[in-house]
Amino acid sequence: MERRPPTLEEVAIAAGVSRSTASRVINGAVRVAPATQRAVEYAIERLGYVPNQAARSLVTRRTHSIALIIPEDDGRILSDPFLGQAVSGVNNTAADAGIQLVLLIGNHAEDRIQRIGQYLRGGHVDGTIVVSHHRDDGLEEVLASTRIPSYFVGRPIQPQPGLRYVDVNNVRGAEIATQHLVDRGARRIATITGPLDMAAGVDRLEGWRKTVQAAGLPDDLVAHGDFTVGGGSRAMAELLDRDGSIDAVFAASDQLAAGALQVLATRGIKVPDQISVVGFDNLGFAQNTIPQLTTVQNPVKEMATLATEHLLKRIEDPDAEYDSDRIAIIEPTFVPGKSA
Repeated sequence: MERRPPTLEEVAIAAGVSRSTASRVINGAVRVAPATQRAVEYAIERLGYVPNQAARSLVTRRTHSIALIIPEDDGRILSDPFLGQAVSGVNNTAADAGIQLVLLIGNHAEDRIQRIGQYLRGGHVDGTIVVSHHRDDGLEEVLASTRIPSYFVGRPIQPQPGLRYVDVNNVRGAEIATQHLVDRGARRIATITGPLDMAAGVDRLEGWRKTVQAAGLPDDLVAHGDFTVGGGSRAMAELLDRDGSIDAVFAASDQLAAGALQVLATRGIKVPDQISVVGFDNLGFAQNTIPQLTTVQNPVKEMATLATEHLLKRIEDPDAEYDSDRIAIIEPTFVPGKSA
């Protein structure tokens, strides 16, 4: 006959404490004597007691889960290394803390975003992390309506009071990349931008523009991309057709740079002899391009980990004021390669 699972009452009897004291230990109460806590934990281990999570949630009002919201199309989540690194950083940090991760894919459809809002307002998770936020996805308003702690990985393009985020210094990263091209003697430096409905796209364009203007160089060699290889190919072809004197390109992501390199190779243009190329991210593409891509490090996993740590701290103590965790900016670093 199958043995029934032990009850909370049996744990309390085995530990020599009241049922309420055993419950307080299981639910993580802080005002429990160390000896009492050890006795309850020993009884739990000896009896093989497994807490009823549903009942526990009613007491603690905690679900012990967080949501990772990615407002992108399904296919991009499987192909974009930025998103892969972000998912890994959030999931590993949550798992180490015993927290379950729920993945919510929103793309840009209004009905999907609204369904995510309904899910969050239903009390299914204790907090949220947002990755790859766009201007018009409406997530700021949705998250404000849920009243649960939230962090963005990457600066919201239109930050609202109270929003918290972790980001890389994208302006500075673009300045580093573009200055490297200036220092190599380039005088017709083009850029392929990321999406301009995302803060990363706007900030990297700003960093390129500030650097070429400071060097007294033209700032009209701009083509727009979408952080994909295909977007980089289309933009590079557009730039070459527009101006044959380009001698360098800063691409706002390594995927864009990879697409640019493909077009340059097809047209018989030697890199870096005729045109130098620098990317941004260093998330895998840079090691596999020909020639190996010169780029700037985007510490995505570190950002995702830090945002999740801050979120879990705020969930644990929602009334505390943490001035230091509202905004965190990580500095980028230059990664040498052979394309510039």
